[in-house]
Amino acid sequence: MTKTYVASVPDHIGAFLQASRRFAALGVNITRVSYNKAVDSHTIFLDVEGTPEQLAEADKEMSEIGYLQDSAGESNVLLLEFQLKDEPGSVTRILELIADFNFNISYMSSQAGDSDYQYFKMGLLISDKESVNDFLHKAELLCPIRVIDYNRSERSFDNSIFYSSFVNSLIEASGISPSAKNDLLINANLAMQMLDEQGLSPHRTFDSISKFADMLASCRGEAFSPRITHYTITDNTEITLIEPPCGSNTAIIRSGDEYLFVDSGYAYYRDEMLRIFRQLIPNFNEICKTILITHADVDHCGLLHLFDEVICSHRSAVCLQMEYESGDGYRELGGPHKPYIEMCKTLTEYTPCDPAKVTVPWPDSYPEQGVIRQAGFFSFGDLEFEVYETRGGHLPGEIVLIDYAHNIAFTGDVYVNIKGMTSEQRQYNQYAPILMTSVDTDPELCTLQRKSVFQRLGSGSWRIFGGHGTCAEYDPAK
Repeated sequence: MTKTYVASVPDHIGAFLQASRRFAALGVNITRVSYNKAVDSHTIFLDVEGTPEQLAEADKEMSEIGYLQDSAGESNVLLLEFQLKDEPGSVTRILELIADFNFNISYMSSQAGDSDYQYFKMGLLISDKESVNDFLHKAELLCPIRVIDYNRSERSFDNSIFYSSFVNSLIEASGISPSAKNDLLINANLAMQMLDEQGLSPHRTFDSISKFADMLASCRGEAFSPRITHYTITDNTEITLIEPPCGSNTAIIRSGDEYLFVDSGYAYYRDEMLRIFRQLIPNFNEICKTILITHADVDHCGLLHLFDEVICSHRSAVCLQMEYESGDGYRELGGPHKPYIEMCKTLTEYTPCDPAKVTVPWPDSYPEQGVIRQAGFFSFGDLEFEVYETRGGHLPGEIVLIDYAHNIAFTGDVYVNIKGMTSEQRQYNQYAPILMTSVDTDPELCTLQRKSVFQRLGSGSWRIFGGHGTCAEYDPAK
């Protein structure tokens, strides 16, 4: 059995040694350690293995020596910038005021400039929020003061409770349940450790996570404004493409009175997408709701619980079942994608799909050799698709659908229309490559698959519906 401890250790010689001895005495094996004093001088992450009985005893041991974080009496850091006259005693008056309020200083930074003032930054550990306004009022009588959103705006992070404060800010910005805190703590640290070992600054990692969460939240509610375009295919068939600022596209194919959805975006935008579905399909609540997914990534499968039937490849069905049973899909089985995907699921309130809804119309055709091969056929209304399954350059189980009679292709993330993205889509799509190192499982293989897909397109003008970006117009002759 594996467990992650988020321990708060004293900043003195032998602190980790004491914990290590306790684990060793219990027969508990430490499998991962993450500690970065430049980020947080007290927080250490420990992955350990042992029996349930050993780990239960380890909980007691770690609590006895005061290493387990207690969120019940949680404090917050208030980062302030004081504009002090560059003269003796100016900072003393501020320090005396801080002492009067019994605030603890967790961070200080100051440097005199060319003016008559110096800007003195202090991080104050606040447990009594009621006293903050009174303190700020009295401090403003001594000097000009500015409150800094230190997790987002500054490169100087508090060195004692950064992780807790950082994750609290994510939860507050996203509006998700505080019960997600521990998962976010662990996976933010995993992402930092992984990218730090590759030479990426920890500050850039945390900054990317914050901006990713901020952007998700900023596009909610009335701010949710996807680009929606309509394409007439035949007298009886049309395609509506919905492109949200964050997450994958959703295509709606209407043929007569029947509808087929392709991919579904994030669960985080459930209410916003339902509003659009009902605007486009007035009897949406009454129709049989069927969706086809190109692959089982979290940003393409967030709304599967709204549908009666989910159509996908055999390997995508396996991935969905793995998530339903254990919470982990293909990307969480190891490698650099796990922490980002775990955070993404938490921040977007992802719910695994019930495997009972899943239909696999084609035999398992995963190509062990080559890059892509035909899996079978799929018909809907006037459209007749040839279905191809790739070898998983982006994600195992991904499929591409090509209708040669109407020159239409659905490519998922094997091909995305980068040039056809909105500014919001481009901004959103810059964070995953940083936090995952690459959005593709095998980037070189994905490149070969993309070329193979285009080689299969015949002559004439094609409309290609990718996983992100608007419909691309393509003519092999040009």
